[in-house]
Amino acid sequence: MTVWRDGSNITAAPPDIANRPFLAQMLLSSSQDGEMTAMRVFMEPGTMTNWHSHPLGQLLFVVSGVGLVQRYGGAAEHVRAGDAVWFAPGERHRHGAAPDAPFSYLSVQCVKDGTAVRWLGTAESGEADQ
Repeated sequence: MTVWRDGSNITAAPPDIANRPFLAQMLLSSSQDGEMTAMRVFMEPGTMTNWHSHPLGQLLFVVSGVGLVQRYGGAAEHVRAGDAVWFAPGERHRHGAAPDAPFSYLSVQCVKDGTAVRWLGTAESGEADQ
């Protein structure tokens, strides 16, 4: 059994995965196929991840605030505390805080081929990195 106390294990997310800095609390971390990774994310208003996908899908559960979720080629949708979002395996998407509200969520995703996420283009472009 492992217990993470509220406020522990919070670090800055890598700077190249969103349009601005945000914080993440790693809850489960792995690179072993079939194992889960999980994190709690804290975003300030207007923070948006770059486009990405998850080889085995991703579940987001909104903890607080107002967020935006968007699949590539679709319209952004608002989500609020208590909402859950499923992104299918390989589905290109992004998510972040609404322009005028902070956003916090839990994410759960499984590892395949040593990774739980594949980062693509910037938040604005959606183009795949070369």
